[in-house]
Amino acid sequence: MEPSGWGRFLGKMREEMPLVHNITNVVVTNFTANGLLALGASPVMAYAKEEVADMARIAGALVLNIGTLSAEEVEAMIHAGNAANQQGVPIIFDPVGAGATPYRTEASKRIVKELNLSLLRGNAAEVANVVGLEWKIKGVDAEEGEGDILELAKEAARKLDTVVCVTGKEDVITDGEKTYIVNNGTPMFTKITGAGCLLSSVIGSFAAIEKDILIAGAAALAAYGIAGEKAAQESEGPGSFQIAFLDQLYKITSKEVDSLASISLS
Repeated sequence: MEPSGWGRFLGKMREEMPLVHNITNVVVTNFTANGLLALGASPVMAYAKEEVADMARIAGALVLNIGTLSAEEVEAMIHAGNAANQQGVPIIFDPVGAGATPYRTEASKRIVKELNLSLLRGNAAEVANVVGLEWKIKGVDAEEGEGDILELAKEAARKLDTVVCVTGKEDVITDGEKTYIVNNGTPMFTKITGAGCLLSSVIGSFAAIEKDILIAGAAALAAYGIAGEKAAQESEGPGSFQIAFLDQLYKITSKEVDSLASISLS
């Protein structure tokens, strides 16, 4: 049985205003905080190893993003993640650029091994490299690779025993058995920095209020994509799109998500 109205998760998230603890990269910190605030969540950025465990314990979700990783940051992520696991706080992991360098790949694999993740979100190359499959990557962005993204997502979910979301022209989210395809979004997401990083945090805000992480993730993908579609219609380029997108995250309604969500079972 499918959820009766995907928009109800957005409404619940706004009612509860969950605290989302982000250990993210320096490039996207401001955009992530503003995006979460616009949508209705409560962001916090805490990085010091001395406090991350305490913050993770009181958060609704913990989002880990290795975009500009350092040894100290990885240790803080592990520390926060252990505390989140002990408290039952969902962890969303965004392995930015996994596969680009050995250090980045090994850091991703360490996080996956040592923590009990609720959801892994990345592009096809990042997800493939985290689970040890072949896929091309350049810098921190995926190139066109040869492979079945649907099967990649399912195999990764089964290997890691967690929900996996592979984002791209269409978004695939699966627990290895049940799979949703989400077709909301816009090519303009590829023209600004941080669209994927903010998405991971938005998924975290939905995971904070819905225990079924697969359902929460699909609902978040749809709401995020719809806001992007609406922003693209009124913008003239990356600069105006970024501003319009924050406005649309603020303005999007549960009814719009109900009517515009393009989510199908695969």
